[in-house]
Amino acid sequence: MMDGPLAENDGNAIIASYDWSALSAELDAYGCAVLPNLLDPAACRDLASLYAQEQGFRSRVVMGRHGFGRGEYKYWAYPLPAPVQALRSGLYPRLAVIANRWNQRLGLEVRYPGTHADFLALCHETGQGRPTPLLLQYGPGDYNCLHQDLYGEKVFPLQVAVLLSEPGRDFTGGEFVITEQRPRLQSRAEVVPLRQGDAVIFAVQHRPVAGSRGTYRVTLRHGVSRVRSGHRHTLGIIFHDAL
Repeated sequence: MMDGPLAENDGNAIIASYDWSALSAELDAYGCAVLPNLLDPAACRDLASLYAQEQGFRSRVVMGRHGFGRGEYKYWAYPLPAPVQALRSGLYPRLAVIANRWNQRLGLEVRYPGTHADFLALCHETGQGRPTPLLLQYGPGDYNCLHQDLYGEKVFPLQVAVLLSEPGRDFTGGEFVITEQRPRLQSRAEVVPLRQGDAVIFAVQHRPVAGSRGTYRVTLRHGVSRVRSGHRHTLGIIFHDAL
């Protein structure tokens, strides 16, 4: 198991350095926001290199076999690699504040606890005990269909994807895409430009939007456009565990 270059304290310091008021406003307005340089190039390369290993993963999914697109990904097993665990536990408290505010705006009673360990305990009480952080690999012609990562009753409404490869050097194409469907309107697409080490925070399923008659809920889906050349690796951080 890789200890990695990102210790938990280092990860917390990086996470604390972002302007979370501005990020919260971006998420309110668009359903997504970028964390520039969340991981350095060495950390990105170390994580991407793990894809070739069998140890440490609980399953491998070939997207084409399930109609998910083309490409593949692996779910990590517990214990997670130290950098992944540091990001998952460090990002969660910041995102829980936003998630709770969104639920309040939507009139939902669900509130998320302040620590990720406490939230996972709630997941495990309902039988959701399988870890969901994953490592994705795309080659030429691969893509990820628009989808939502829902794994059971307990769903945390925000997740994070970190680009581990460098666009233009390691691959071309392969843009992160998020779409939003508002009632009685056509879908809106957002293409999020990322560099190696950048992360995008985005809504898993819904987000609140202010309308003329109050706040209403819009539906979001995310995916990856076709990779035109090279290979693209991504770290996915989902905060709820799976059934």
